[in-house]
Amino acid sequence: MKKYDFAIIGAGPAGSTLARELAIRKPSCSILLVDASKEERGKVCGGLLSPDAQRLMALSGLTVPKSVLSEQQIFAVDTIDLSAQIHRVYQRHYLNMDRYAFDRYLVSLIPSSVEILKSRCSSIRASQDGFSLKLVIDGKEEEVGATSVIGADGAGSIVRRSLFADKADKIERAVAYQEWFLTGGKDRLPSYSCIFDKKTSRHCSWTVRKGEYLILGGVFDKDGFRERFAEQKARLLAYLGEELPEPAKVESCFVCHPKHRRDIILGKCGAYLVGEAAGFISPSSYEGIGNAMQSAISLAEALASGKGEKECLKKYKRLTRGQRRAVRIKVYKRFLLFTPFTRRIIMKSGITAIK
Repeated sequence: MKKYDFAIIGAGPAGSTLARELAIRKPSCSILLVDASKEERGKVCGGLLSPDAQRLMALSGLTVPKSVLSEQQIFAVDTIDLSAQIHRVYQRHYLNMDRYAFDRYLVSLIPSSVEILKSRCSSIRASQDGFSLKLVIDGKEEEVGATSVIGADGAGSIVRRSLFADKADKIERAVAYQEWFLTGGKDRLPSYSCIFDKKTSRHCSWTVRKGEYLILGGVFDKDGFRERFAEQKARLLAYLGEELPEPAKVESCFVCHPKHRRDIILGKCGAYLVGEAAGFISPSSYEGIGNAMQSAISLAEALASGKGEKECLKKYKRLTRGQRRAVRIKVYKRFLLFTPFTRRIIMKSGITAIK
């Protein structure tokens, strides 16, 4: 059985950033990146690079190639409260990207010393000298070992479920669901919008334009999410006086919704979590790319310190103190924005809105 110093599960922004940073900081270590991504499966995400994520890339000396960017770049968000019938426009500074191409770009930056396996992790268990992982490669199961394992595999993290079973299910999860419509730009829906509708969801929804396509999606409670989405879509189209064709593609996945300090888990006994698997995602906007990259950089610095497991975990906690505080602040921000009464006051006031 082949054994690695570090096994990273998940090749999204968190996993690829950690693999790159760890390989640079600890070049003598053996690193495995388990990459289960598939283009046809897609990623339920608006594909917007936030200013925080842009700053992290700048600090790492990275740029975004033209091939990653979407044809339309957006400078404002149309915020719509369907229940209160209020519409406001606010300036924003995001980069509009092809999310799959962005993930592949981050993977391409990983040094060749990192072994990348196109596979899926089916099980993880602690062993006497680390961890044993079963990987499914081309339909066949193979076992590998690792001294440390890192879960960078999102809301449904197998690392979190397997090694942190006592805490894994405490964080609330909802469903992110979106449909792609081939409109050719002939529709009049906003190129980028944030939608609130207390009748169908206690979360938010969005529209984002990607070339010839318009994405309409949102976050919904797990029970009856498709029916709630269909009702909300009908309400939105009626409000805007618009129609859409049949969807060309449909995507869905779980998304974490942290509400308490205990929802964020960093690690124990040689196992660590980064990105959404750890609970690092905005509970107000569900922005995850910047959170994923920041936590990965912090963990890479902690692991590269050359100290024992306890000291590494302490340093990881210290380095993510500000990030954990920011998540808690976003919990309060969510309360203000997602409570219909206060949201109506804020939107009616027109504060910071484009006139």
